[in-house]
Amino acid sequence: MIYDYVEEVGLYVAKTSRGVCYIGNNFDDLAAFSKKKFGREKFRRSAEFERESADLKAYFNGEKVAFDWSFDLATSDFTARVFQVLRTIPYGQTATYSEIAEKMGNKKAVRAVGRAIGSNPVLIAIPCHRVIGKSGKLTGYRDGLALKEKLLHIENA
Repeated sequence: MIYDYVEEVGLYVAKTSRGVCYIGNNFDDLAAFSKKKFGREKFRRSAEFERESADLKAYFNGEKVAFDWSFDLATSDFTARVFQVLRTIPYGQTATYSEIAEKMGNKKAVRAVGRAIGSNPVLIAIPCHRVIGKSGKLTGYRDGLALKEKLLHIENA
């Protein structure tokens, strides 16, 4: 696994030969993620992130609305389905956890949906920041509510 830090947006991006596997703002979280998911596999910094860096910068400048990267996400089938639904939330719009569960065909799966969303290792690219509480309030976000609020502000959501 290789990673780089996109200084202009304050995010680490990591990928394997299969695709992007992590986006986040904390190196310690990235290191822990690498150890948990890839064990002793070599973990090194690389400058091989031109496309991802350019896309993230464009997103933060309001010029990019979706990411068409390859991903390497070792998830359960349920979590993969949640991530698919997240990718259908249009740029600039939000959805609630219960709406996601309903779209998946199980209104009672709200907590499971929340856990799956909380496990999203590729923030922004799989737009979990677009999911809000039923009351309309911002709810948890792995890299902090300030970043979630910033992302929604970029999207004018």
